Amino acid sequence: MAETGEFLGKSILITGAGKGIGRALARLAARRGADVVAVSRSAPDLETLAAEIGCRTVAVDIGDAEAARAAAREAQPVDYLVNCAGIVVLEPVLDVKVESFDRTLAVNTRAPLIFTQEYAKARIAAGGGGAVVNVSSISAFNGFADHAAYCASKAALDAMSRVMANELGRHGIRVNCINPTVTMTDMARKAWSDPKKSAPMLSRTPMGRFVEPDEVAEAILYLLSDRSSMIHGISLPLDAGFGAV
Repeated sequence: MAETGEFLGKSILITGAGKGIGRALARLAARRGADVVAVSRSAPDLETLAAEIGCRTVAVDIGDAEAARAAAREAQPVDYLVNCAGIVVLEPVLDVKVESFDRTLAVNTRAPLIFTQEYAKARIAAGGGGAVVNVSSISAFNGFADHAAYCASKAALDAMSRVMANELGRHGIRVNCINPTVTMTDMARKAWSDPKKSAPMLSRTPMGRFVEPDEVAEAILYLLSDRSSMIHGISLPLDAGFGAV
């Protein structure tokens, strides 16, 4: 049941909707009245999400360029797009494998390009207007150890998003990035539960905690909404003050 009608009658395509931030966003968007088109590699995750919120689903490995394009076309038409799917492979610079680097860029950077291309073409054909949010990371701004491929992919996503904003804004399509710090998904909660790992990050985080998936989802929906009608081409840190220290 919708808690508000802010997105009533609107559709939102969300990649990476099976887990984590994407799933939290799909739930919140549905509660706000949106029709959700959920994309994920995991069909079982999509099945449980569909049972919960009644969304349309597309199961695909977006790291496969041809499959990603076919899925992006299948999902149209939609009013808004959120490129949320992402992967991380932890390898130090001296040990980064070509395969893991290419896979990370394929999922984190190339797939958002493909989905945005197909979304924007459909919107322009329909008369223009719309909004895209690319889910990036504070890793776009910071050189975290063992994150060479991930940091590169997210910095590239931010830069590419600024070009998208430049070109697609002329068609009334807004494009922004959201850049969260560590987000406490189920997987992240396990990974960051060790104080030895979390303490260095939290010690330079003025608010003293990491971000919750629903907090990221709220910011994404704000950037999609008419309430942010003049916010365009930005990278918005959601970092509890990490970047201010």
